[in-house]
Amino acid sequence: MIPQDVLQWPLTLLVHLGAVFLRVGPVIGLAPGLGEQSVPVRVRLLLALTLSVALAPAIRPHFGSVPEAGPAIAHILAETLNGLLLGLALRILLLGLQTAGSMAAQAMSLSQVFGGAGVEPLPAFGHALVLGGLALAMIMGAHIALVHYILQSYDILPAGRMASGTDVAHWGIAMISGAFDLAFRLAIPFIVVSVIYNVTLGVINKAMPQLMVAFVGAPVITAGGLVILMLTIPAMLTIWQGALFTLLASPFGVTP
Repeated sequence: MIPQDVLQWPLTLLVHLGAVFLRVGPVIGLAPGLGEQSVPVRVRLLLALTLSVALAPAIRPHFGSVPEAGPAIAHILAETLNGLLLGLALRILLLGLQTAGSMAAQAMSLSQVFGGAGVEPLPAFGHALVLGGLALAMIMGAHIALVHYILQSYDILPAGRMASGTDVAHWGIAMISGAFDLAFRLAIPFIVVSVIYNVTLGVINKAMPQLMVAFVGAPVITAGGLVILMLTIPAMLTIWQGALFTLLASPFGVTP
């Protein structure tokens, strides 16, 4: 007769693997680079399954025995919400970079110049920043830091337990406000130049009403915006990369 423990072991292993996937799946689906719409869904699913299998032995001590039907439903909901929470934190940071690109494009009168390489309708400035930021993050090992991010989350959000609504609300507000603050800091050179340009244009228009300052100033602000982008994009991407790795190292400790 086969011992009961032998029959229970495959079920326990499958349940634990499924529980890990419930948290890993949303993180992979929303992570910058891996969760982009340009990445096929099958590829994202395969990455999530592979990472779940790889992380399951390390996460095994965080799980207890197989729960009953009632607690199992609560466990599934908690792990799914935890995964969505962790994934949204990374996605909000990427939205901050996209917002910075949109603000810079608006300041430089280039908001109508859309880039056609991406899935999302962003200005060309936004596509340049997002693609550059994602490439830099992957080169610097963001995918490796993502594994540590997931493992560390089990110390902060234990398996099967969801953070309180108050803590999630405060953390979400801090993340969103931090992302907007980061976007403004990244776009501040373009905003300052735009203010100076518009004030100068107004003074010239007041002094010489007959001069078509709009036709004269449009090429200047466009060329100036491209020059500023060329000079500042390394620093912008470095600042964003630092915020990303800070978040990956401390999911709930700091905001951008």
